Order: sequence, then C-alpha cells, then structure tokens
Amino acid sequence: MAERLKLPVLPLRETVVFPGVAVPISAGRPGTVEAIQAALDGDRRMFAVCQRENVDEATPELLYDIGVIIQVAQVQRVRGGLQLLIHGIERGQALSYTESGEEMLLALVSPIEEEEDEALLEDTSFLALDRELRDRAVDLGQRRGIPQEALDQLVEGVEHPGAFADMVAFHLDLPAAEKQDLLEIYGTEERMRKVLVAVERDLLRLTAQQEIQQRVQEELGDKQREMVLREQLKVIQKELGEDDEASDVEILREKIEALELPEEARSEVERELNRLERTHPQSAEYQVIRTYLDWITDLPWNDRTEDRIDLRAAEGILEEDHYGLEDVKDRILEYLAVRKLQIERVEETTAETRETEADPLSEAKDQKDIEQEQEKARTVGRGSILLFVGPPGVGKTSIAQSIARALGREYVRIALGGARDEADIRGHRRTYVGAMPGRIMQGLKQAKTKNPVFLLDEVDKLGVSLQGDPSAALLEVLDPAQNHAFVDHYLGVPFDLSEVLFIATANWREQIPAPLLDRMELVEFSGYTELEKLEIAKRYLLPRQLEENGLDETQLEVDESAIQKLITGYTREAGVRQLERELGKLARKAARQIAGGETEKVEVEADDVLTLLGRPRVHPERAAKSDAVGVATGMYYTPMGGDIMFVEASASKGKEGLILTGQLGDVMKESARAALTYARTHHDQLGIPEDRLTDMEIHIHVPAGAIPKDGPSAGITMATALVSALSGRPVRYDVAMTGELTLTGRVLPIGGVKEKVLGAYRAGIQEILLPVDNEADLDDLPTEVRERLTFHTVSDLGEVLALALRGASLEEGMLIFPEAGVPAPAGHFSGGPMMMHEGA
Repeated sequence: MAERLKLPVLPLRETVVFPGVAVPISAGRPGTVEAIQAALDGDRRMFAVCQRENVDEATPELLYDIGVIIQVAQVQRVRGGLQLLIHGIERGQALSYTESGEEMLLALVSPIEEEEDEALLEDTSFLALDRELRDRAVDLGQRRGIPQEALDQLVEGVEHPGAFADMVAFHLDLPAAEKQDLLEIYGTEERMRKVLVAVERDLLRLTAQQEIQQRVQEELGDKQREMVLREQLKVIQKELGEDDEASDVEILREKIEALELPEEARSEVERELNRLERTHPQSAEYQVIRTYLDWITDLPWNDRTEDRIDLRAAEGILEEDHYGLEDVKDRILEYLAVRKLQIERVEETTAETRETEADPLSEAKDQKDIEQEQEKARTVGRGSILLFVGPPGVGKTSIAQSIARALGREYVRIALGGARDEADIRGHRRTYVGAMPGRIMQGLKQAKTKNPVFLLDEVDKLGVSLQGDPSAALLEVLDPAQNHAFVDHYLGVPFDLSEVLFIATANWREQIPAPLLDRMELVEFSGYTELEKLEIAKRYLLPRQLEENGLDETQLEVDESAIQKLITGYTREAGVRQLERELGKLARKAARQIAGGETEKVEVEADDVLTLLGRPRVHPERAAKSDAVGVATGMYYTPMGGDIMFVEASASKGKEGLILTGQLGDVMKESARAALTYARTHHDQLGIPEDRLTDMEIHIHVPAGAIPKDGPSAGITMATALVSALSGRPVRYDVAMTGELTLTGRVLPIGGVKEKVLGAYRAGIQEILLPVDNEADLDDLPTEVRERLTFHTVSDLGEVLALALRGASLEEGMLIFPEAGVPAPAGHFSGGPMMMHEGA
C-alpha cells in the first residue's frame, strides 16, 4: 500500500499541473502564501490541485480529489505575492482536506503509482500509437511557431509514452475541466488515445483559423494593393503625357480592321470592341473583354503556309527519317500527290478567271461566283484526316513530324491522353472566371498559321467525366463537313479548320468511339521484325545516342551481334523505344570509361553486353523444345506487339467438370466450354476413349496467371490442348495457331494476324495455323518472315488436329493416327480440303 502524505495544498485557478511538467505560478492569496512557506520549511513538497470554480476563496468543496504532488523548485518575492517554479512529481488522490493555521489547507494524499507493463511496450499497436502521438504533437508545435530544436529536444528527451502524453496534455489549448479529465485517466494507453484526439482537434481548429485569416488577408490585401498601384500608374502616365486606355483601344481597332474576318465574326468582335470603349479601365469586365479581343487578333484567320509539294523530296525525307513502314509512306505520298493536283486546279481556275476578265468579248462573271469557284477548287479532297494505329514506339508521332517537314508546314502536337473535360477541346465559356479557349485554338495560335499539321496524340485514351466527353467534342473538329465553321465556346464565332491536316494516333482502335473512328482514315502501324530493329538501331538510334552522350563514331563502336543481343535479351516490344534506352546505357558506360581516362575507344561485342548492362531483364516466351501431351502453342497480341502463349490441359479422375485458370475473360471461358463440348460430341472421331469423358475433371490453364486474358482467337488452341490431353497424343512443339472455334468445329477468322505472326517468328516457331479467311492477311507480312515460316490455312478443327498432333493426318475427311494406320473409330469431319502456304 502506498505511503500516505500530509502536504500543504496549492489551489490552482484554471490551471492543471501534470507529472513531469515544470510550471511557473504566481501566488498572492494569503492561504496559498502560507502553504508555500510551510512547504519551504519542510521538504518543499505540496499538493497542487485545480479548483472547480474560479473564485478567490479555496474551500475543500471546490477542490478536485485528483491532483499532482509537486516540488517547489524556485521562489521569488515580487510585489503583491510570490513567483515560484514548481515541478510535477506524480499523481495523487486527496483522501481529505483540513484547515491549518490561519487560512492554509492541508491534504491527506495517497500517491497514485502507474504500473509498468513491459508487454505493452513491445506491442506494435501501442508503439504505433506512441509514434502517431509524437508526430502529431510535433505538427501542432510547428503550427504554433515553436522552434524545431525545442520540439526535437522535447520528443527525444521524454522517452516514456505516458510521460510524453502528460507533457502534451499540459500544453494543449483546452479548458481546465477537460485537462482535469485527462489527469484523472490512469491507464497509459487510454490517456494517450484521449490526448491524440485532443491534438487532432486542436490541429483542425488551427487549420480553419489560418484559412479564414488567409482569405481575409487576400481579399483585403489584393484590393488595397491594386488601388495603390493604379493610383501610382495614373500619376506616372500623367507625368509622361500618355493616355494608355485610349491608345490601347485604337491599336486593337486597327488590328481588327486589318483582319479578314467572316461577317458573323466581325459583327461579334466589333460589338465587344464597342463594349470595351464604354467600360472603365479599372473594371474587372474591362480585362475580360481585352483578353478576348487579344485572342481574336492573335489567331491566324488568313495566314497560311504555302505547301511545298515535291514528291521526290518528300519521299526522300520519309526514307531519311524512317526505316520500313512502306504502306504508311505510300499513303502519305498519295495524300501529297492529291494535294499537288488540288493546288494545280486552284491555279488553273485563277488563271482562267484572269483571262476571262481580260477578254472584253467574254461574258463577265460576278466576283462572288469567281470566289466560290476558287474556294471550291481549293477545298476539293481536303477532308483527309489520318489515324495512325499501332503499338508504342513504332514511329507514329515522329512520322507526323516528317509529314510536316515534307509539306513545309508548321507542326503542332497536343496530348489527349487522360483528357476528361470537353472544355479541353471546345474551351470555356467567357462567363466563367479564368475562361480560356480550347487546345485546338491554342495550337493554332502557337502555329501562327491556319493550315498546320496538327497531331492529336493518344485519342484512344480520352476519358469521360462529369465535365463531358472530349471524344464527342472532337466529332466536329474531325468532320470535314463541319469543321469549316468550328465554334470554340470561348471565342463564340466560327473558325475555319478545314485547311488543317489532322493526324491522330492511338494504340487501340477498339477503344476509339465508333462515330469518331468513322471520321478518320485508318493507317495501321505494325511491330518491327528483329532485322528491321537492327537496321533502325544502326541508322538512327545509335547515332542519336552517340550525339546525346557527347561521343562520336570513333569513340564507341557497337557490333551487330551486340545490338542483336540487346534486341532479344533486353527488350520486349513492338517498337524501338526500349532498344534506344539500352543503347543509351551502353553509350553512357562508354562515356564514363573515356572521360575517366581508362580508354580512348570502346568496342562492344555480344560478349561485352552482359558485363556492361548486367543480366538480361527480359525473358520473352520461346517455342517449346519438344512435343508435349496437353500443351498447345497459341498466339496473341497487345499494344506492345505480338507473342506466343501456351495453353495447358490435363484430365484426371474426379468430379466431372471444367476448371479454367489463368485470369481468363468471359470470351476465353466460352471458347474453352465450346472446345470441351466439341470433344465430347466427336470423341469417336478424335480417337478419345469414351471412358476418358466420364468422371473426369478437365483443367485448362493459360500461364502468366497474373495477366488478364480474353478474346475468341484461342479457341482452336484450347481445343487442340484438350484433345491432346484426353487422347494422350502429343502436340507438335514447332506449330503455333490462332482462330475462333464453333460448336460444329468450324474455324472462324480473327484479327491482328501480322502482329501475332511476328511474335511467333521471334519466339522460334516454324509453322503457323491460321483461319482460311485470314489468308489475305499474309500479304502484309515482311518478305523475310514469309520466306522463313510455313503457313497453313484451315477451315475445320480436323485440319487443325491433323497438323498439330504429332503424326496425325487427314485423308478424305478422316483423321488418321500413325499407330493405328486406320481412321478414327467412326464418323468424319465436314471440313473442306486443307490449304497450305509455304515460304519460297
């Protein structure tokens, strides 16, 4: 049992002392002075306790029972009383109060000892609570302006969590009653939680106060500052003899009169100019109107760049800037040829008009008719809006720059990826504060010409939000029948966009809204083969990286074998961006060696790549090394390019059913069910014993389980793996396939043939199975790929199995297996004759 102490009472008004805290106190009441003197005559200890009410006479009824045993550290006599510094020692409970002497109170005090719980100090949640309290206390101290050194000393100096909570509680800006409640909480963890809540509440209050003060200061300060500056400006202008307002309006009027504005636009602009003249310069409306008129005068209403169309020179520029992409280059040269004929037609029409005007015998034409003929000739075929679709890094953006260079036009690019506000395209209405034109008008102002090459980058990544659908706003911009009178919400007048060459880029055609896609001419970009990447690296990427890293050809020489190793072991992409980054790493390694004086020239061969760049970080899928039962090779493609994937199937005794794993989408799941249904209904034709279909658990898995997969093109791959697993016949490892499967066994066409075949080619596949309806897509493949691969076009699953299962064949619609030498037990396949394409 704790020792009971009889101590003089130090009654406090609106103050609560906590253990471990040093507090300066002023004492002037006779009873308090007498109690302090008694403590000084003894062991200097007292019982400090808060009064329930702020009154002069401290009676036992007005004192709380819980207080703090304190030590009087310093005492100083001042006029009217004493100044003393006290230090809290521990909590105590007054068992009784008695009067002693003239007015002094004595208390019989029982100290309250806090029990140390060692397990609590090792509890992670308790330690987290302690850390949070300390962090928030530091935040509060910083907001109150306490120096950081003092805060650090406080946090580091008070190690015990309970003692730190008492220290923070004392300094909180709380009423005395609430602090008394905190003092009366004996449990350390509970007290820490209550103190943390109080700290958070104090922080919120300070934040609200600061925001209010800041708003008031901004409103008052900005207005006063503006008034002073305007008065100073008036005095300066008066001394200089300038009348700025009148001169500004006159300058604007001259600029507007020089513009060849359409009648509708001129009427609106003149109305705004008249409003500006009537508006006081210090009015907020004045600056709004002035900014609007500045935008009108800055736009290229009639400024054009004359097209420099030389087909041979343009072809040379495209060949110089890009390797491969023959289809894309052909389409661009076709566009330039059409533009050349349009320009010649305009010139012929103009010449005919001049001859007619010069011939006095000819019938005179109305000037309006002449202008209409010229405008019609100028705008014929103008509506070509190109859409470049392909994987990242294949040159979509850079070839748009080459088009601008070949035409001699200005180039403007706006990135639409992630744009979710319709105002990005159409602009804000002038009624909004901070309104501005959309990015189309901003781009034209930047180009300073009304016929630039305008690149709309990443149109497939436009978003939709409460602020509207930007893709819907683009419908008018990219519609040749409408964009000659495009109205930006900020300008409010039509602007002719028909002379702009719009080029859009995207990675996914499917993610572009159908109405928007319908307004553009699709030009597809496919991934590069390894041979093309090698040539691009040698011709463009390596020289560019040498220049960017301060090297020349005599200082760094990279062997073809090293570049080939970078392509296969360090990159996995359809384009060449990652390849350029890897070449940049080689260049920086060489620059460091040369700058450090280690060598004068660095030669990189295939064996040196591992030393310079470390182990390969890309592990592309490679063709299997041997036949396997239940494993078929499929093909797929993404915006990053094409690749192969393995579809694995197994059958085991158990509860009859189908298990699908590998994050398969709904369409792939349906393909798997269709394959299983076909196998069950045609088991006799496929050489599958009937007992293999009863009480069997079928499991189909597609590796890379963390990656979502979907699409119908894996249908025949799943069916092949399934039939192989049920019949026990191995699938050829050197064959990859793609195609949609129906319940009747028909093979339907799919998309992305070129990308898929290129991915299979990179993976080491030797033979490809494709739907017969995709035969025409083989013409899109590079000659190198067509020569090295063997292609089979199939229309029925029987043809697929005859080619994919080791040793199987199809004769007169019957599936033949080598060990039997006879057709499958019964039935036949309905598919027609198999077609095959082989390389030269």
